[in-house]
Amino acid sequence: MLDNELPTDSLLEAYGRMALIRVFEERVSELYRDGEVPGFVHLSIGQEASAVGACWPLAVTDVITSNHRGHGHCLAKGLPPEPMMAELLARATGTNRGLGGSMHIADPDLGIFGANGIVAAGVPIAGGAALAAQLRARGGADSGVVVSFFGDGAVAQGAFHEAANLAALWRLPMVFFCENNGYAEFSPIADQHPVPMAARAAGYGLEYASVDGNDVEAVIAVMTDAVRRIRAGAGPVFVEATTYRWHGHYEGDPEKYRSGEELAEWQRRDPLVIARVRLLRRGVERDKLDWVDAQVRARIEAAVAAARQAPRPDVSVLRSSVYAPRPAVAEPDWKPAPDGEIFRTMDAVRLALEGELEASPEVFVAGVDVGKGGNVFALTRGLYAKWPDRLRDTPISETAVMGLAVGGAMAGLTPVVELMYLDFLGVCFDQILNQAAKLRFMTGGKARMGLVIRTQFGGGRSSGSQHSQSLEALLAHVPGLTVVMPSTPADTYGLLRSAIRDPNPVVFIENRQMYGMKGPKPPADYLVPLGKAKVVREGTDVTVVSVSRMVHEAVAAAEALAPRGISAEVIDLRTVAPLDKETILASLKKTSRLLIAHEGVTDFGIGAEIAALAAYDGFWSLDAPVMRVAPPPTPSPYAPNLEKRWLPDRESIERALEALVRV
Repeated sequence: MLDNELPTDSLLEAYGRMALIRVFEERVSELYRDGEVPGFVHLSIGQEASAVGACWPLAVTDVITSNHRGHGHCLAKGLPPEPMMAELLARATGTNRGLGGSMHIADPDLGIFGANGIVAAGVPIAGGAALAAQLRARGGADSGVVVSFFGDGAVAQGAFHEAANLAALWRLPMVFFCENNGYAEFSPIADQHPVPMAARAAGYGLEYASVDGNDVEAVIAVMTDAVRRIRAGAGPVFVEATTYRWHGHYEGDPEKYRSGEELAEWQRRDPLVIARVRLLRRGVERDKLDWVDAQVRARIEAAVAAARQAPRPDVSVLRSSVYAPRPAVAEPDWKPAPDGEIFRTMDAVRLALEGELEASPEVFVAGVDVGKGGNVFALTRGLYAKWPDRLRDTPISETAVMGLAVGGAMAGLTPVVELMYLDFLGVCFDQILNQAAKLRFMTGGKARMGLVIRTQFGGGRSSGSQHSQSLEALLAHVPGLTVVMPSTPADTYGLLRSAIRDPNPVVFIENRQMYGMKGPKPPADYLVPLGKAKVVREGTDVTVVSVSRMVHEAVAAAEALAPRGISAEVIDLRTVAPLDKETILASLKKTSRLLIAHEGVTDFGIGAEIAALAAYDGFWSLDAPVMRVAPPPTPSPYAPNLEKRWLPDRESIERALEALVRV
């Protein structure tokens, strides 16, 4: 027996798995042609050996992430074709209940963390899953391995670079499995990359292995060796499998970028034919192989028939899959004692993190300088000494950090990751917008996505346009995210602890102007419910809705107006999304006038959404137009005199309230 040679029974099993992928993909191509499969379809015909070989040594508890061409990976990892076919036909019995489709097939219970419609997006997620496996192995669990599938085009993405750098730095148990099929969409590899894959791997210190991706025995041999060594602690490996997709980048692709002769040459290296010929040479009867083929075809035809008969998704699945049910948290009835302990907002952040780290071994904190350095604002100081494995200093790689959160959450951990400034959202937004916010939905509610992204903002310190932005409206516009903005030390503590315990992705936005703010310290078990606003000042003439630091400006304005006979009620939203509409409308019914004050620019800000709520649901309560107090729609200026004019304050709120009650 040669080094790469499998036992005959094993090769026959591998042949059957490849045949399952081939027939599945061929049938999907026909169904797409006939209009039964909607959306986009990217098939992996010709690449079956790389999928089967890569997944061969994996256990159910190991994890894979995939790409838009992911059907084969999912089948090779053990996902049955029946629910996959139903998913592609958009049926309620589908793997993802008809919410994912071809590019987003996933089953976290089988370690399939998802095909992905965003090129290279699965690679940082794999890093998070690999960190979870590493942390659990250090705690005594079996050593898990994560395989991230991607094409040759993905290595040009920043997400790949950040994830590869982090995996090599932390020696994560991970295989970077590149299916090099020669093309990135329509572009040949020579037009995409200045150096070969081996050079890229070497640049990160990744061990590199190349393999004929059409030879299932060769792929199994390479992957079995790599997985064995990774389980023993060898660190990540880059495997390049050279293969070829027989169909276009997508079904319907005119394929003008390659010749028929090139395709025919690769079809002569058909992975199934290679395996079939070897089996025949080893004495397996042709009838036996024909029987395997027939069984596969019968199974796929049965899957198609069952999918056609299955019901279409009910509209109720739309809302039920966006957010996981939140744990019940009552509004605390704690009243601070006159001589009670005082603490700062920065203390509240540290104590909340400390409390959750102590409460659950599944919680970890990651970000730039959050560990040994104790955070740029000293918010995590002292935590690293207690939990060095769970306070993770990362490179300046925001996409990789957000991927740690998504993959770690899917693997069952509770990540709390830090985005140092809210302004840096742009460099990692895909992992928040398209991954954290959507994976629970796209998996039909299967994906666990309890994670917290802590960040901070705040104008008023001449930090300029790239370090002063209030971008909560951008985040609040993304279904699936919860956006929290506390205004007091006690609320910071209670909301952060609730956020970490919440099963949904929460963006927790602190105002750095308030880190030194002092206030009463609540008891250690203090929790504040998410999605619930609070009336912080009662009034009868006008309602002010605000959030974060602007709440204090609004209260100060209300106090200044009280001697003049104007009674203003002030609502602290606390959670921007989901919006507590009931509290706002109840106050508006009482006062009949509404003003919204926030630090984000006026146009398309959260004030516009609240004004629309008032106009639509509170119209008959309104006695005057809704007013907004917010910065004008320009970037934040650097010059102190301009920034002072640009930011709203208590005086501008006071003037607006005075004008509003006169209407």
